[in-house]
Amino acid sequence: MNISDAIRSIIKPHTDDVLAPLSTVFSKTMDREKPWQEYPRPQLVRDSYYSLNGLWDYAITGDRMLPSSFDGQILVPFSPECSLSGIRRNLQPGEYLYYHRLLPEAFCRIPSGYRLLLHFGAVDYESDIVLNHKQVLHHAGGYLPFTADITDFLLEGENHLSVRVRDDTNRTEQSRGKQSLERGGIFYTAQSGIWQSVWLEQVPSSYIKDLYFLPSYDTGEVTVTATIAGSVPSSAPVLTVSSGNTELLSTALHPKKTSAHNPDSSGKDPSLSLSVSSVAEPGTLSVYTAVFSLPEKDFHPWTPEDPFLYDAKLSCDADQVTSYFAMRLYSIEQKAPGSTPVFCLNHTPCFLMGALDQGYWPEGLYTAPSDEALVYDIQTLKSLGYNMLRKHIKVEMARWYYHCDRLGMIVCQDMVNGGGSYSMPLVSYLPTVSQTLCNQVRDHHYSLLSREDKTHRERFELECRAAVEYLKFFPSIAIYCPFNEGWGQFDAVRITDMIRKLDPTRLIDSTSGWFDQGCGDFVSVHNYFRKLSVPAEHFSGKRLKTCACPAGRARFLSEYGGLACQIKGHSSVDRVFGYKHYDTLPQFQEAYRKLIQDALLPLKEKGLSGAVYTQVSDVEEEVNGLMTYDRKVIKIPFPDSQNKEP
Repeated sequence: MNISDAIRSIIKPHTDDVLAPLSTVFSKTMDREKPWQEYPRPQLVRDSYYSLNGLWDYAITGDRMLPSSFDGQILVPFSPECSLSGIRRNLQPGEYLYYHRLLPEAFCRIPSGYRLLLHFGAVDYESDIVLNHKQVLHHAGGYLPFTADITDFLLEGENHLSVRVRDDTNRTEQSRGKQSLERGGIFYTAQSGIWQSVWLEQVPSSYIKDLYFLPSYDTGEVTVTATIAGSVPSSAPVLTVSSGNTELLSTALHPKKTSAHNPDSSGKDPSLSLSVSSVAEPGTLSVYTAVFSLPEKDFHPWTPEDPFLYDAKLSCDADQVTSYFAMRLYSIEQKAPGSTPVFCLNHTPCFLMGALDQGYWPEGLYTAPSDEALVYDIQTLKSLGYNMLRKHIKVEMARWYYHCDRLGMIVCQDMVNGGGSYSMPLVSYLPTVSQTLCNQVRDHHYSLLSREDKTHRERFELECRAAVEYLKFFPSIAIYCPFNEGWGQFDAVRITDMIRKLDPTRLIDSTSGWFDQGCGDFVSVHNYFRKLSVPAEHFSGKRLKTCACPAGRARFLSEYGGLACQIKGHSSVDRVFGYKHYDTLPQFQEAYRKLIQDALLPLKEKGLSGAVYTQVSDVEEEVNGLMTYDRKVIKIPFPDSQNKEP
């Protein structure tokens, strides 16, 4: 183990730093008056759409009451902490961030029998939606979409929409990802408020709320499930499946069940103590389903090399949406007696050449400047030889997953960590010294891993359930990872079982890094300071729980690398954080080449299923990216030696 590098990487907060105002080329080409005009929900596209992204009035106060005046204007969907918002001010614990704007009068004049839905991609962290001084709903949780039916709150003429936000970040055990009010090292600038698109939709009284495709790769069958909200439809929904311009089949869906009424217009479900994904929509939810077989000649598997998507259209009375699905299967399989189980895609061993993706941008923090920027990161990593991105403790906007689906990028999806203040000697320094000792720690001792608060443990479970229900649509997601490095980890065996029941089609990396509880589909280890090796299995027999493969778990180097090279003029601060430092780009490139070619790739033949390099881009003082934070310098050469700068 390299002790000197480990000591240099000790994490310290640096609250006095003033970050340099970096920006990508994408913020120069984006529409500064109407950002993010693309339809925000590619998995369920409807023609009726009005974007509310743009300038809103805003105020930051210490009072829950709606302010009588505002501080200025903020550019939605960018958080007030980032430069693209026009504010660049931190929301502090105990403060309230208010948004206000008028709704478009013409779009609010809805046809008879129609409803008006208000959608939020994500608001961090607690928000109250108020229309014309009446509360529509309360929502808790900073990473998932939510919707309100605002029809009954509309007035003739002007309609005033207000959003009140509170975000205490790491002052409570709420889910927060890499955000910190004391940024430094591997923790970054906190952000708050609206950070994904806001939009309106006109829908008929009976409308399609959700659509999900469950493919059976081995049989060529697909189970489709549609949830219809509002009144019960007069006729069964009809699904049409196409490949390009060729229609493959059309089938009617049949009723499955009808649920009880939704939560009332306050958004509060009396059966839950916590509001996670509040949806204020009246009426019932009717569930329809069907199973169809794809013609054998039109069966087309999805792979990173050939990311084929089938087009789908669902019609239900006056409503119609377009969507898509893919045929693929993720599994852990033992290909020869006595061999190490390996990750497989469509029953074929597939080495996961992954990179850690924080999803941070210098001018937008959690929010990319544009759709083009999201595409650039994915395409660049593919061009660099990567076929997987580990979305690190952040749930991304839906368009990012859609681009992974259509461009062929496998996704390992982290749940968003929370918990109290982490004990760094336990969750960082002990694992550096001894992986074996870490595996003796049992995560039902809640105080050890900062999970003493029962209410926030329950909230994490609710958010985890909601995240899986939301994300399971996207074909590119292969792995869920509920816990990273023990940050707020608890009851991993039970949480793994919960996720497995919610979505049995995905694999689970239960405890990425350390504090392995003998569960999930991977022996998952982080290795920055030792010679790379195939992680060893420390559990067997009855001690091995909730594993999808009877032969055992695959071996996953879920983080490694972290080679740091600061490029002057492209860094947020002069301070350098990384796990091994290089002064020049040629030194860095040679070290990277040796790490990949000499240390990593030979492990494939020894049973390693995948590895995740840290990381896609620099973030603030962490300069261990394959690209600089502003995405203007790609630090390693492309395999084909082509220049592919943005």
